[in-house]
Amino acid sequence: MRPLDRARRQLTRRRFLAGGAITAASLALYSGELERHALTVERQTVRIGNLPTSFHGFTIAQVSDIHYRDFDEPYFVEHAVNQLNLLKPDMVALTGDFITAHRVPGGGMKSAVSDANECASILAGIKCPLRFCSLGNHDCVDVPGALAALRSHGLSALSNQHAAIDRSGDRLWIAGIADAYFDVPNLPAALPRRKPNEPVVLLGHEPDFADAVTTIGGVDLMLGGHTHGGQIRLPLLPAMFLPAMGVKYVHGLYSLGKTQLYVNRGLGTMHLPFRFNCPPELTMLTLQPA
Repeated sequence: MRPLDRARRQLTRRRFLAGGAITAASLALYSGELERHALTVERQTVRIGNLPTSFHGFTIAQVSDIHYRDFDEPYFVEHAVNQLNLLKPDMVALTGDFITAHRVPGGGMKSAVSDANECASILAGIKCPLRFCSLGNHDCVDVPGALAALRSHGLSALSNQHAAIDRSGDRLWIAGIADAYFDVPNLPAALPRRKPNEPVVLLGHEPDFADAVTTIGGVDLMLGGHTHGGQIRLPLLPAMFLPAMGVKYVHGLYSLGKTQLYVNRGLGTMHLPFRFNCPPELTMLTLQPA
């Protein structure tokens, strides 16, 4: 090969490598900083057959998988709260993983409780008075501490419990189960004894647990998270990061017989501080009669 041809080939190879490095760096910047903070509001109408008249048009804003501090900075949680307040929902549902368990070994249980308290103090800025929570698998590093942190800041944390919302003699039930991954969900305890025209909305972190919910029945709408929507969604490829109990139902609205399930993509991230084709989400659900 002539020296000139060799020089041209080396130059082309260098340009290719340089271009690849620039592309990789740009992708990391986009997915790590831009899309990871590109908070999106997803609006969804949910039709419920036994919805009483007073709850026609009732709105529920859902937030999930905050993973406070680990790949989800305090300022971003504050931003989410501000955006949520602009939506002015009738109710807010917070469906678990307020903290990240892998931070605990360095600081022990105290670190987990501290993160839970800091996260809950920001969430206390939610202006909607109806604020219901369920715990996720990461919160189970200290279940009593996480529940106490939420409740001390005015957030109604439900663990195998239920509460009623009354409007003009009509009633909507909100139920919350203990985490299905590390704790023991007790559906019979969580679900209320209700009249046929009193729908139940269930908060439960792991969406694949919906199959057990449909077996027992008694739930009109289940709200979950856990999957982060897959977090990194490359074109023509399946989701790369799906946790156990979050493989079957990944994101969006599912109809499972008499139960509907909505899976939120979450606010924070796990394992890597990246999102691609899968931005963080606030969900605005509007209940309407079927």
